[in-house]
Amino acid sequence: MTAGDGAQLPDDREAVREALIAWYEDDHREFPWRRTDDPYEILVSEVMSQQTQLGRVVEAWEGFLERWPTTAALAAADRADVVGFWTDHSLGYNNRAKYLHEAARQVEEEYDGDFPETPAELQELMGVGPYTANAVASFAFNNGDAVVDTNVKRVLYRAFDVPDDDAVFEDAANDLMPDGESRVWNNAIMELGGVACEQTPTCDEAGCPWREWCSAYASGDFTAPDVPTQPSFEGSRRQFRGRVIGTLREHGELEIDTLGHRIRVDYVPDGEYGREWLTGLLEDLEADGLVEFDRDGADGPVARLRR
Repeated sequence: MTAGDGAQLPDDREAVREALIAWYEDDHREFPWRRTDDPYEILVSEVMSQQTQLGRVVEAWEGFLERWPTTAALAAADRADVVGFWTDHSLGYNNRAKYLHEAARQVEEEYDGDFPETPAELQELMGVGPYTANAVASFAFNNGDAVVDTNVKRVLYRAFDVPDDDAVFEDAANDLMPDGESRVWNNAIMELGGVACEQTPTCDEAGCPWREWCSAYASGDFTAPDVPTQPSFEGSRRQFRGRVIGTLREHGELEIDTLGHRIRVDYVPDGEYGREWLTGLLEDLEADGLVEFDRDGADGPVARLRR
């Protein structure tokens, strides 16, 4: 099923959604701003994260909020002190500190201390662009569109062949996101891009929940808009695991030797890359919950995708 020009999203989107959310909720990196729905605290984290690795942001974020715990406290602060804090923590362009200070004043003076809740309203705050506004709306109010950052683009490009076009990325991301779940969904898909689908992917090691549907995992081609040269996957175990998934998706249930001949030209049942080698791949995929491996089929062992 298509979403926008050229994007190919899976027909079983509900399964795709459930798999990602379950993966995220089972185990994800712990950042303190993921444990709050306070829009001020989330805005501070978003502004700080624009030029700084997340691991380094934690200490700065905690220190900033300890010193200025509310928009009222920040609005009343001396701007030079705010900029000084920013500089001391190497948080990037000092203008961001000035804008954050001014945004706090706007919240206090124009909104009576209550944050606006929609992406459009949040963009009225000084220095808050479309991405940051949507992130705050999503994580504070569960009221945002799908977030589309570099990590999300990489995931969508690889998994579902979404073309490198901002409008198509946005359409595809919003088509995938379940209604009314922007908070968990945006956290989950950014986490996927941050820990499993990085520039050098760790699909199996991170237990990527989208391997069954992922075009890159099936083909072994992990190029992406921010990955201009293909990592070396030729002949790797990961590449052949991906070929197994892609072949079973295309042909359905297959007897083991038929599958073997379809995934590599040098497959010989009793050879180095034969039944024993393929059985190991299938057992790994079975343990990961991606395939069913029936060792006692009527015509010998057979494999199929787990549904």
